Amino acid sequence: MAALAVLADDYDLCARDYCGRMTWRTADIPDLTGRRALVTGATSGLGYQTALELLKHGAEVLIAARNPVKAATVADELAAAGPRPEVVDLDLADLDSVEKAAKTVAENHDRLDLLVNNADVMATPYLATAQGFELQLGTNHLGHFALTARLMPLLEKAPEPRVVTVSSFMHKTVRGLDQGDFRAAKGYRKWEAYSKSKLANLLFMAELDRRAKAARSPLVSVGAHPGYASTHLQTHGPELAGNAFEARMWGGINRLVAQSAAAGAWPSLYAATLPALPSGSYVGRGFFEFRGAPKIVRPAGPARDPELARRLWAWSVEATGVDAF
Repeated sequence: MAALAVLADDYDLCARDYCGRMTWRTADIPDLTGRRALVTGATSGLGYQTALELLKHGAEVLIAARNPVKAATVADELAAAGPRPEVVDLDLADLDSVEKAAKTVAENHDRLDLLVNNADVMATPYLATAQGFELQLGTNHLGHFALTARLMPLLEKAPEPRVVTVSSFMHKTVRGLDQGDFRAAKGYRKWEAYSKSKLANLLFMAELDRRAKAARSPLVSVGAHPGYASTHLQTHGPELAGNAFEARMWGGINRLVAQSAAAGAWPSLYAATLPALPSGSYVGRGFFEFRGAPKIVRPAGPARDPELARRLWAWSVEATGVDAF
């Protein structure tokens, strides 16, 4: 209930003159012919729907996923909407895999116009990445931080590059994070760790925006969150923990109150394709940020803390060994 109260306090805040139109639909996406996009986590849920709509509107799409067999099957399905997407093997929970994936993209392409940092894991039992980081922060933030940094040379070769980082309204349920959260197993709480990873996503988005502007880069860095959408994300954590009851509970809640994954992808698509969207914007939903048409919304206070964002950036460079700017 506390999270709902915070959301209600921030309801209907949006940047002047850039509020999302209540009539916005995917038909409003402009022609994307000639633009090349990479979407992480595109084998299901929001990522699949994002890749699908980008293809429908003419973009060349690369889908990055850790299961090559599933990714190949999904690429065949998506080919009905446009040119068959290129599959990039990527495990965000392994920084070596991130490095390899970025090198593969660079070997095959001269530029990248759009990067959608979509993939994540949610509310898992305590697990560690290949490099020993807590799985949720390691996958949702550090993996995407490293991927963005390693793809930055390709992004900067595009005339109007854009990075979309997908967060969640759950970032509003925590007050901050520190470097110890990257590895701490003691006192681990799965929902707190997830919320901190989503806070990290927004801090990264904002700091990337500041650094790009300082470097006079054309890069646009924006964020998005889907509201409450029905995907496998809600049940994956309980399934990993072997908690069949909790998995069934979330499945039931999804059927009762969640919007579809297709609707859940609207804010990401809006953030990825709206012409002249100001860098640093955060796109959410119109109705208490749970559902409705996309609109610019206001992140919670900790996500707007530039000093915390600078510290997180420094911690992330130390953890991953790469830097975007």
